[in-house]
Amino acid sequence: MNLQGQIPSRDQPAPKWTGPRMELPMKALFDRAALDARISGLAERFGGATPEFRKAAVEVLAECLAHGARVARAALENKGSGLACGAHLAFVEDEIIRAIYCCVAKYILPTASPPRLCVVAVGGYGRGALAPGSDIDLLFLLPSGNHGAEEAVVESMLYLLWDLKQKVGHATRTVEESLRQAKADMTIRTTLLECRFVLGDRALLDELLERFDQEIVRNTAPEFVAAKLSERDARIRRAGASRYLVEPNVKEGKGGLRDLNTLFWIAKYVYRVQDADALVGVGLFTEQEWRLFRRCEAFLWKVRCFMHFMTGHAEERLSFELQRQIAAQLDYAPRSGLSAVERFMKHYFTVAKSVGDLTNIVCAALEERQAKPRAVFDRFVSKLRRRSKPRDLGPFALETDRVTVPSSDVFDKDPVNLIRLFQIAARNELPIHPDALRLVTQSLPRIDNKLRADPEANRLFLDILTSPKSCERALRLMNEAGVLGRFIPDFGRIVAMMQFNMYHHYTVDEHLLRALGELAAVDLGQLTAELPLASAIMPTISHRRALYVAVMLHDIAKGRKEDHSIAGVEIARRLGPRLGLTDAETEAAAWLVEYHLTMSNIAQSRDLGDSRTIEGFAKIVQTVERLKMLLVLTACDIRAVGPGVWNGWKAELMRTLYWETELVLAGGHSSVDRKRRVQKSQAELREKLPGWSDPEFADYAARHYPAYWLKVDLPHRIAHARLLHATAVEMNSLATEFSTDAFRAVTEITVVAPDHPRLLSIIAGACAASGANIVDAQIFTTTDGLALDTICVSRAFDHDEDELRRGQRIARSVEQALRGEIRLSDVVAAKTAKASSHGETFSVPPDVIVDNSLSHMYSVVEVSGLDRPGLLYDLTFALSRLNLNIASAHIVTFGEKAVDTFYVSDITGAKVVNPARQAALRRNLLDVFGAGRKA
Repeated sequence: MNLQGQIPSRDQPAPKWTGPRMELPMKALFDRAALDARISGLAERFGGATPEFRKAAVEVLAECLAHGARVARAALENKGSGLACGAHLAFVEDEIIRAIYCCVAKYILPTASPPRLCVVAVGGYGRGALAPGSDIDLLFLLPSGNHGAEEAVVESMLYLLWDLKQKVGHATRTVEESLRQAKADMTIRTTLLECRFVLGDRALLDELLERFDQEIVRNTAPEFVAAKLSERDARIRRAGASRYLVEPNVKEGKGGLRDLNTLFWIAKYVYRVQDADALVGVGLFTEQEWRLFRRCEAFLWKVRCFMHFMTGHAEERLSFELQRQIAAQLDYAPRSGLSAVERFMKHYFTVAKSVGDLTNIVCAALEERQAKPRAVFDRFVSKLRRRSKPRDLGPFALETDRVTVPSSDVFDKDPVNLIRLFQIAARNELPIHPDALRLVTQSLPRIDNKLRADPEANRLFLDILTSPKSCERALRLMNEAGVLGRFIPDFGRIVAMMQFNMYHHYTVDEHLLRALGELAAVDLGQLTAELPLASAIMPTISHRRALYVAVMLHDIAKGRKEDHSIAGVEIARRLGPRLGLTDAETEAAAWLVEYHLTMSNIAQSRDLGDSRTIEGFAKIVQTVERLKMLLVLTACDIRAVGPGVWNGWKAELMRTLYWETELVLAGGHSSVDRKRRVQKSQAELREKLPGWSDPEFADYAARHYPAYWLKVDLPHRIAHARLLHATAVEMNSLATEFSTDAFRAVTEITVVAPDHPRLLSIIAGACAASGANIVDAQIFTTTDGLALDTICVSRAFDHDEDELRRGQRIARSVEQALRGEIRLSDVVAAKTAKASSHGETFSVPPDVIVDNSLSHMYSVVEVSGLDRPGLLYDLTFALSRLNLNIASAHIVTFGEKAVDTFYVSDITGAKVVNPARQAALRRNLLDVFGAGRKA
């Protein structure tokens, strides 16, 4: 049987490698001659068409695959490149597929004449670089007419690939069928852009590619570009809209490998080039930009290959656990206040930013070729109103509706223009021409100490910062161009800096820009429904400029050895005068930076019904103006942490703390105004319960202490009223209710039960026994001795119906525990033995503080440490063993860190003042974390 030209034999030279540079001898990866000999021996031993031969051949092929993967991994771990690793694996796969074809055509389905077909690699495999866990995408090209023999060969090849446990995406088509489907399907067009010959009749592939270029690609560039950019937008929305998510998707996320692929597909389609290097020749990239493209690709490929090898599958999310492992593998070390993993992730986000820069370059070039719609400064605004005629553009010009530079020396003549460009674009709501941004990047050395001290440059910058309509967008552009970090060097230190914890969703610079966006939205009156109090007081704030500066600076000292709130004060005091703030504004901004966490911490972890709490906070704040600014900053800060972090409970706590403190600072009488606010809260609820009689509602209102009416938002007050009313009608002292909140990613379990010292511990234990992790809690006692506790647990399912069934199981477990039907200690111990994996990834030193100065009646016990399933149960159980009564509890989680505060008294109702007893209290609570680590 003549297979010459169909199967590369051991005597033929290996085909020219067109993918990334190989780093290892091919024989080290795959000895084809030895493999041919082994398979030939198996055919002689068992006979080619027997099941025994197939089984033995698969075992040999699997051994070769595994050997190739081991060698490729060893090369990667020995400082090799990710692209070369992908090339190694693609080479091995090529050889395996050729060997499989040989098995089929020579031994399993031998025929007088060789079948005519072409096996083509497509997708990532077609690019000549295969990630360790990726699918194998193949196109089997067949000639026109009857091809039963060819289809039988294809089927037999696929069965062998499946026997090898390979994930194979495949299609079997003629040239005509491929072209017909490519005309209707953008995905198929994309695969044809990157297809690569593996074996068989190459003429079939050559015909397909020639006709594809002439009949489809030639006249459809705008259509393809629009489809690919739309597909990119949808993909990024699914993966997370920001490129600065702290657990990014390396393949599908913004700034990831798929963005680079998309750029290449678009460029290749529009410019009709076959080789990536040709993109420099056609003028799309400069040599420097092309080298940047290759560096980004090499870094992302290396990270992705490590992820696949370390997990054993196609894992694309760079989780916290993987971040730590890869940082160690790549030899990152702690430096300048950043841990090794934070330095690695800063490098990652810098690469993601560079991918964004390349995207802008390509999109601009496509606009020039009219292959895509033109850019706008703010797409949302542009849809709402027609842009007014541009005002004075100063030294700049307008080109295709974008601000651009009239000459290449505009920044040399006056470096202030590097700031003025963004101010003019923001003021006129115009996008900046990519040519101008390129020149900005090349002119960054012009931003020196002289420019930083220039009054006009600082005036322009402050104007950008305090313009709510455009500040976030303009500052984001400045950040991406490198201007912001050069002009404000302290900001440059936190660009692309991630915080290695589960609480913050974004890098530090992204968080600050988002916080400014939240502040601008409050200033414009766009958040009156979400932030009614902040929106109402914003127009009354005198030091508005100081507030904007403080929001930009509140986390600017992150990553330093000293506390970032304290270090940030010095930065604010130094930067304020430079930007043109008055002494009073500078001091206000510095104070806000120092105390930007205080309001949030007190609202969430202190009893706001205790006058000592309000008095202590008022002493810190001192003036109503500071209180107003701190409330607005706190709300913007929390909302910019990530989706779902801000919620109705936190809003209600902030409002309560604000109004209570405002009364003290204004010299009012808290008891009088509190009574008025309680009455207003009751009136709001009364309006929502039209079926209740006035006596019924009066009796119900009397069941709650004033703190309840001040702390609980209206939707929860309505739900509580109906639940308590139902328990009274049914004469049942124990009841539960559950609901789910997809936006906050929590499920709420509300419990009504007779109050007693171990109640919270039992509820927490029942939740732990059900595998539910408590992340928040509100605890109240009615005047008739019933506890009304609402516990929030982390959501486990995406679909509400599944999560509601889980909520029902948790609520049933709580009821069973309160009735004594289950032995909690045994069940919880079994559950918590399987401790959360966060304990291996994060380290939070446990701490216990006992403070008798924060409350008139109770000792305040603040416990912080690594969160885990069952932690709250263990803490409350330890307190009950010490015969301490928990009057109120405040449960807060910041990602992996739990901060639980308990207001406690002993069995006589007194504070814990004895030093020996305080020491025992600390020791017992710290032992809880030790037990958690052992579990």
